[in-house]
Amino acid sequence: MDNIERLYKCYEILSEAGDKISEHVAEYKEILQAVKGTSKEKRLASQFIGNFFKHFPELSDTAIDAQFDLCEDDDTQIRRQAIKDLPKLCQGNAEATIRVGDTLAQLLILDDATELQQVNNSLLSIIKLDTKSSITGLFQQITTGDEPTRERCFKFIATKLLTMGPNVITKEIEDYIVDEVKKALQDVTADEFHLCMTILGATKLGSTITGHAELVKLATEQAELNSTDTNAIAVDDEVVERFIQCATAAAPYFSKTIKSTQFVSYVCDKLLPIDTWNLIATAVSQDQIQLRLLKVFAEMITYTDKLENANERINAVYNVLLEYMPLPKLSDEDVADTPPSFQFSHAECLLYALHTLGKKHPGNLTFIEDAEKLKDFRARLQYLARGTQGYIKKLEEALKGKTGEELKTEENQLKQTALKTTSNINILIRDLFHSPPIFKHDIVLSWIVPKSSKLGKRHVPITFGDKGAANGNQETDQQDKKSRPSNEQKFYSPPSGKYSGKVNPNYGNNNNNNNRGRQRGGGGGGGFRNRRYRY
Repeated sequence: MDNIERLYKCYEILSEAGDKISEHVAEYKEILQAVKGTSKEKRLASQFIGNFFKHFPELSDTAIDAQFDLCEDDDTQIRRQAIKDLPKLCQGNAEATIRVGDTLAQLLILDDATELQQVNNSLLSIIKLDTKSSITGLFQQITTGDEPTRERCFKFIATKLLTMGPNVITKEIEDYIVDEVKKALQDVTADEFHLCMTILGATKLGSTITGHAELVKLATEQAELNSTDTNAIAVDDEVVERFIQCATAAAPYFSKTIKSTQFVSYVCDKLLPIDTWNLIATAVSQDQIQLRLLKVFAEMITYTDKLENANERINAVYNVLLEYMPLPKLSDEDVADTPPSFQFSHAECLLYALHTLGKKHPGNLTFIEDAEKLKDFRARLQYLARGTQGYIKKLEEALKGKTGEELKTEENQLKQTALKTTSNINILIRDLFHSPPIFKHDIVLSWIVPKSSKLGKRHVPITFGDKGAANGNQETDQQDKKSRPSNEQKFYSPPSGKYSGKVNPNYGNNNNNNNRGRQRGGGGGGGFRNRRYRY
């Protein structure tokens, strides 16, 4: 009798043994040994191991290891079969489910799209069998795995697990996910922080005021707002980047109830003093980093409470604003020869910040009490207004008569946003040019998309391409990573002024390596290193 026939014979004996199946340990051991045989023997072993697994608890570790060996086989078909059969080990066995969940989590970094899809299917299968044990295995990899594995686990939770509905994601399970993600936040990279906050925003925390307050608190802790070394802050691009990321994560949750005062005060005290401002991101694209910082600052300032030391903090905003409001040319002839050039995106943010703080602190605009400063400010405003109005005219001419389809092109989208930016600046200038300044107009910042007033809609769902790697499409995930915006800002530059368009952080690109010799379930792959918001 050859080995294949013997395997079928063992299967037949075990299938017909009934209540006496536990007496046939020898036959089950033969099936386990077949994982070292030919390709056909391995495929049969994969199918048979799980069928009788529960009847031989004393061989459970050996059986699980045998199945894991098949998951690491050199033959793709054998690996896929073994991954498909893993859920059989999990029926009624919480310990095995944790180990299988851990191993499937490691396999999320596979390169082959078909294999990866099978990993996702098997994970979903065991989650339906025993949700708590399965995601315990996932979080073991988040705790002990390497960065590519951790990232894939977070993505799986965000795009797959949290979409499984209330029958799977019960209150108990959601509470567990929230607790585990909070633990993970204590030591994360920038990418991981972004993923963690998105996951938490998709839970109950994203739908209640108390939840929003908790999310803001988590972002505040990550931002390390209590750091006192201003020079170190300014010259360390990572610290500035961390603040931008944390502030961006917190921004959707600020409201009339949850104030942004701590973040706003930090920017005014630590980042806007002019000597510090000029040190930020000098080694990279300074305008890009500074604009991203100003954008999130402008978004947050809407919900700040009254500030302590308002004079000094408003002056910090005012002094940086002057950097983006040049003095007029000496003569009208000079102006005609050289059209004014402004960084309108920066100016919009800073004018809005000054206008908003002025509305809250009308008695703390110290520059209006100094005749020379006020004269200088009004001259700069008038010069900016001239450039803005000329720019608005050119943009309106450029967009006039465009069809709906033509307006969807990237260049025309930039022009439309530029028109919003300059129109906002024009409105703010009219208020601030009054003597004394008035604050009667409210604007919507040019890049802001109006949000639903419903609590549950404040966070933005995370996406990773159309069918990212968490969904089993490695190729699309790689394309998505390649297409992520870099720190090189796209500019639309008409004859007058310049407009900076899309500003997005470049979340780190991890190289996903296919590690065949991964650790067995329960251990995790990769050494645990200090990941606290590293880049």
